[in-house]
Amino acid sequence: MNNYEINLDKNKANYVPLTPLTFLQRAKDIYPNYEAIVYEDRKYTWSEVYKRATKFASALEKIGVGKGDTVSFLAFNTPEIFEAHYSVPMTGGVLNTINIRLDANTISYILNHSEAKVLVVDRQLHHEVKKALTKVDKKITIIDIHDKFADQSKLEKIGELEYESFLATGEDDYQLKMPEDEWQSISLSYTSGTTGNPKGVVYHHRGSYLMATGSAVAWNMPNRLNFLTVVPMFHCNGWCYPWTVPMLNGRTICLRNIDVKKIFELIDKYKVTHFGGAPIVLNMITGAPEADRKKLNHKVHVLTAGAPPPSIIFKKMKDLGFEVMHVYGLTETYGHVTQCAWNDEWNDFDEDKQNEIKARQGVRYPNLEGATIMDPETMKEVPKDGKTIGEIMLRGNVVMKGYFKDKEATEKAMAGGWFHSGDLAVMHPDGYIKIQDRSKDIIISGGENISSIEIENTLSKHPSVSIAAVVAKPDEKWGEVPCAFIEMVKDKPVTEKELIDFCRETLAGFKVPKEVVFCELPKTSTGKIQKFELRKKF
Repeated sequence: MNNYEINLDKNKANYVPLTPLTFLQRAKDIYPNYEAIVYEDRKYTWSEVYKRATKFASALEKIGVGKGDTVSFLAFNTPEIFEAHYSVPMTGGVLNTINIRLDANTISYILNHSEAKVLVVDRQLHHEVKKALTKVDKKITIIDIHDKFADQSKLEKIGELEYESFLATGEDDYQLKMPEDEWQSISLSYTSGTTGNPKGVVYHHRGSYLMATGSAVAWNMPNRLNFLTVVPMFHCNGWCYPWTVPMLNGRTICLRNIDVKKIFELIDKYKVTHFGGAPIVLNMITGAPEADRKKLNHKVHVLTAGAPPPSIIFKKMKDLGFEVMHVYGLTETYGHVTQCAWNDEWNDFDEDKQNEIKARQGVRYPNLEGATIMDPETMKEVPKDGKTIGEIMLRGNVVMKGYFKDKEATEKAMAGGWFHSGDLAVMHPDGYIKIQDRSKDIIISGGENISSIEIENTLSKHPSVSIAAVVAKPDEKWGEVPCAFIEMVKDKPVTEKELIDFCRETLAGFKVPKEVVFCELPKTSTGKIQKFELRKKF
């Protein structure tokens, strides 16, 4: 033992477990009367948000919620789910946000597997939720969210309790429970599995705190920003921004549903400065009719993630006045953990080259300790040549604790001391990562690996293509060949032959789609194309 280890122990004065709960406390103490949340005709200050969160926590504790208990939320982007990011962990409980578009079977599986004690649910979701509850194997306390801005034709009572009246049963002087250990679980998110049951991803207080601070640094987020909740707060806890924004005394503007006209209206009305969204949302924004748009009078910063964006989307967004940064991550990493950090030396490149660079997944966030490309068999790094494909491997404090009640899946995902993403990518000489495909999406044609993303990027540059998705189609001769599914731009028709010829101009012959199908593409609630649905057609 050396002198730096003698009489220099941790104590309550010099070591406090990290938790994002302190961000709300600080906002309430320093900026009590600042506007914190806006949703339609409802507005709350930081002191009001804190009071509502603590009262709801108190009410939860009165019905038996405590450390390690799961509280599930099925809610749209409204103040209730924002408050839940504080109220539930204040009790020592774990917040489980559930995708609002899931079917009854999956919802019931999550409620059973998570051992949910309480379900807070928006009444608009009554149809699937009531069916799901018939398959839940224990009694759950149901608390309804009654939102007058929901679709009133679909509203129906689900539980015996209602959010506001339940909140009113809590005490004003409730003493929140800070975590005794920053490794304590704070949230549980289920991955949208394409086969089998979804896996429950567990976050801890430490990671949530570091994700919030790291995001603010990586995105250069200022104090007093105006943040629009385009990303659903059920998805990776809204990329953890319900914890980031209070830290910066920002204002959160709630968007219940994705509505492009509404997005432009809210940007204009509340001077929105920041929001995140999948490439599909950006595509909706750039493709919006002129009548639905409003001219931007200030710069709006946008993060995009969820699927590799076609490079053309950066030009389209810039032309409208949006500044887009591309980031990458997974549910298992609290959201985005790499960014296409910009280098000034690229300013001299032409616009096409700049947009090509912006489409890369980039380099690690300041809160991530490692991001590299490895051969998953040998666990050795691939050359930084921009050609050799390997798997993205991640390491750091913003990697999940593991999969809930699934030791085998956790150990497999963390094998070799790295988190295995399942995404196939190359590393460029400058250290920037570029995804080629998900491991299950790579097309192997005549022994050649083909990136579906490369073909999608090419197709997206055609003026008649709104969205493109490419999957493998079985072929007797080649094993697999690329097949493209296309959503067209309205009033800009194009033929299969025209698109195939367009691809031939820039792609090698074996990469050119052998078939083009025109249809509306199946998507998840977060805008990801459901390629497994497209594969079913073959």
